[in-house]
Amino acid sequence: MNALLKKEMRLSAMLLTYLFIGFGLMALLPGYPILCGVFFITLGIYQSFQNAREANDILYSTLLPVAKRDVVKGKYQFVILIELCGFTVMAMMTILRMTILADSPVYRQNVLMNANPFFLGMVLLIFGLFNVIFLGGFFKTAYSIGKPFLIYIFAAFLTIGLAETLHHIPGLSALNAFGFDHIVLQISLFLCGILIYAALTWLSYRKACTDFDKIDL
Repeated sequence: MNALLKKEMRLSAMLLTYLFIGFGLMALLPGYPILCGVFFITLGIYQSFQNAREANDILYSTLLPVAKRDVVKGKYQFVILIELCGFTVMAMMTILRMTILADSPVYRQNVLMNANPFFLGMVLLIFGLFNVIFLGGFFKTAYSIGKPFLIYIFAAFLTIGLAETLHHIPGLSALNAFGFDHIVLQISLFLCGILIYAALTWLSYRKACTDFDKIDL
């Protein structure tokens, strides 16, 4: 673990950000749009950015004997760490629902999205959107967080609404598979989610480095 990541975790991050990882447990909720758990995890990250901005964290970081690109890298590493922690919690709850709870009536009778690999792929997609819209937007100014977060909220809930709608369309019911039904399709969609998350995050990071380098602090 590098020094800048440690600095983000110990100095810049709020306790709330770590506590909000627990919203990954929402994957167990029946009769609820479980993808909302992703939004709450990113809301926790937003709180840390807000706290860091008020403490002039960016200015402090640039005064350290590190390159400006490393400042961006430290922020991205912290965000990715929190996202992967939240994803791990959701993945564990998904495995629980796919195995022990696969035939539970409370889930079988649920008309909303089921916890399965497709759900996990959508989790990664929304995290990727957060990295592009919010993180990328933040590093355009290294100060403004309200506008990029509002845009992210719109994109996130539009994606959640789309994900909740897809399996109701004739021919797409396999997206809401229970247990290990349609597992090849489900795994394929999950892998697509991984690739999209990685691509969005990498592209966002590269652009953020370029944008931040142009800012005169």
